Amino acid sequence: MSLKLKLKTSFFKILDKLPPKIGYAMYHQTQQLLGSSSLQKKLKSNLNSYRLLKKICKKIGFSLRAKTVLEIGSGWVPAMPYFMLYLGKARAVATYDLNLHYNKRNIRGFNALFTSEFGIPVAAAANSRYALPESVAYYPKTNLISSELPEVDVVFSRFVLEHVIPQDLKLMHKKFKNELKEGTYIIHLISPSDHRAYVDKNLSLQDFLQYSEAEWQQKQTKFDYHNRLRLPEYLSIFEAAGLEVTHLDYSTPNKNSAVYKKFKALQLHKDYTHFTDKELTAGAINVVLKV
Repeated sequence: MSLKLKLKTSFFKILDKLPPKIGYAMYHQTQQLLGSSSLQKKLKSNLNSYRLLKKICKKIGFSLRAKTVLEIGSGWVPAMPYFMLYLGKARAVATYDLNLHYNKRNIRGFNALFTSEFGIPVAAAANSRYALPESVAYYPKTNLISSELPEVDVVFSRFVLEHVIPQDLKLMHKKFKNELKEGTYIIHLISPSDHRAYVDKNLSLQDFLQYSEAEWQQKQTKFDYHNRLRLPEYLSIFEAAGLEVTHLDYSTPNKNSAVYKKFKALQLHKDYTHFTDKELTAGAINVVLKV
């Protein structure tokens, strides 16, 4: 394990042992210190995701123009809502998050950055607590499963589902099936790989598959939770909810690549030996569901 990953893991372990209110406060303070310097990075990475979203929409014959969007997982800045509104011409975006990450100072900085980069003025609503435009509704500390859903045309998530416990994923998608209007699209961008490998390049992208469930729970915290679901398990959840899979694409490593060789060097836990190599290594999963 690299020094950087050791420090990050130790920091989360310390926060996890503190009373929740104190742990989350320290986590937020740390993120805020790093936040202003990473606004440009967040803008760029979300722009890549928006371009991918546009390609997916084109494939399924769907346009964001004049549509209402529900975003699962607001993150730290309203990047995807702005791209969908100002570039995709969506009508409105309602963004939901279990946590409260938005900060008025950061959002103002992000508004200025977005305006500078794209030449599109972002006018914050006069009464907005977070300096958001009128067409963005923010619902922090809100669990979608127990909330009344707004009427929307499309549901969208970006690198969120891998951080949701499986039972909640099941309940969430059953709720979508039961409460959203027929024909509503649900678009998920999923990053199912071991995120620790992005910090420590020596780790396999499937490194966490060598551990039992109990062992893995000991290694992670509420601040870096990852459910480890594999592609067939996601599809099983969606199909069990009665949702139609209308589009699916994902990446798999070349068998001659270093990524694949690292994977093959792993001693997989028995919980994962019934999957094929393709199912285990499927990454960058993009799936479109239809109610």
